[in-house]
Amino acid sequence: MPSILFVFTSAANTLTNEPTGWYLPEAAHPYYVLAPHAKIDFAAPKGPNPPLDQASVDAYKTDEECIKFLADETVKEKLTNAKLLTDVKVSDYDAIFYPGGWGPVLDLAFDPINAKLASDFWAAGKLVASVCHGPAALVDAVDADGKSIFAGRNFTGFSDAEEEYLGTTKRAPFLLEDKIISLGGSFTKADKLFGSHVVVDGRLITGQNPSSATDTGKAILKALE
Repeated sequence: MPSILFVFTSAANTLTNEPTGWYLPEAAHPYYVLAPHAKIDFAAPKGPNPPLDQASVDAYKTDEECIKFLADETVKEKLTNAKLLTDVKVSDYDAIFYPGGWGPVLDLAFDPINAKLASDFWAAGKLVASVCHGPAALVDAVDADGKSIFAGRNFTGFSDAEEEYLGTTKRAPFLLEDKIISLGGSFTKADKLFGSHVVVDGRLITGQNPSSATDTGKAILKALE
């Protein structure tokens, strides 16, 4: 059975001082795609109990998998015992996955320990996956030549248009789409705002937004098979 590391943000507030954290469906939906087929561990920069974005709880309060995730005793245990990034051994895993929320743009994007971890996963030939704002955690990940893992590759993530629609362009230090294009990535998105869209480019798997979370999980599962 393959092993997957979910890496959550530890950031609890945006630049404009709204509460933030990890976004519930972006963890819950992939988790239940993958959990029957893989061993899953959780980690975060500050370790145990990474902050959950309450707005995502409110927005998905009728979503069956989100309700299940919040009540799941196994999930609660994994969150309570989330590893520090410094305690992660790359050799223990086949894939790394970053759920979104605005948090990753605030902490993981600037965390040298995370940058090394993501780079080490890439160098070891592992799958590197993320959804929504999760790709922000990979902006400092590099290949063996020191080039961005996005350079010359296709990707997606929360789009500028989606940020503008929500009025959230000032919440984080950069806009994900613009930042990764500047690293040499080629951005694509769904035809409609907030539509599901997943890009698989070799070992790099990215999903655009919360609606893409289930399909991102399916893409990870297919790649592991």
